[in-house]
Amino acid sequence: MQVLLLAHTPEPEKVIAFAARRCYSALPNDELWGKAKDGDHRDFLRKLIRRGHLTPVEHASFTFAVEGVSRACLAQITRHRIASFSVQSQRYVKGFNFVIPPVVAERGKEEEFLAAMEECRRSYERLLEFLPAEDARFVLPQAAETKFVVTMNARELLHFFSLRLCLRAQWEIRRVAEKMLELVKPLAPVVFEKAGPPCLRGPCPEGEEGCGKIEEVRRKYLGEESR
Repeated sequence: MQVLLLAHTPEPEKVIAFAARRCYSALPNDELWGKAKDGDHRDFLRKLIRRGHLTPVEHASFTFAVEGVSRACLAQITRHRIASFSVQSQRYVKGFNFVIPPVVAERGKEEEFLAAMEECRRSYERLLEFLPAEDARFVLPQAAETKFVVTMNARELLHFFSLRLCLRAQWEIRRVAEKMLELVKPLAPVVFEKAGPPCLRGPCPEGEEGCGKIEEVRRKYLGEESR
């Protein structure tokens, strides 16, 4: 799996602070932007997020290129609808690489899994002899590897991290989320300082179905602050 940050809003926290202050200030834009560029916005942004005034956070966006993930992972991430996606086409790009879940090796079932994938490959290649690729692809499994580009604004990323960094999230999309957070946190450290599952900010919403590892999760994402 590889996750690259292709592009992002320059000085994202200053843009967010400017957008938020625009709501409350009578200053002309050029003067207000000058103040935004020169100021320290950490306390202001924390207050903004704490109060739930998150529309200004939408003005910062981040574009990622992701590869080495399965179509099963793609199906999950595209449920996050406030995002833009460009996905490698199975209609135009022929071939079959696949992702192996870690549990396959953990349970010593590599041979069985690889045999299943080889059968899919043989079926796919046979169908390509007399069907167009857009129809032959119907026999490809969820394990089929894909590549995509995704753009999300910072508010949607916070929501994405809240859902997909939970230990109960599926392993593959959780790894994608972890890599994304590693890339964006240095660029907007205040906005993303408490990014992660809901248990970082309060009780676990899963109740009895939770992982039971709140302290471990808080140490991972909050460090010393959680102690």
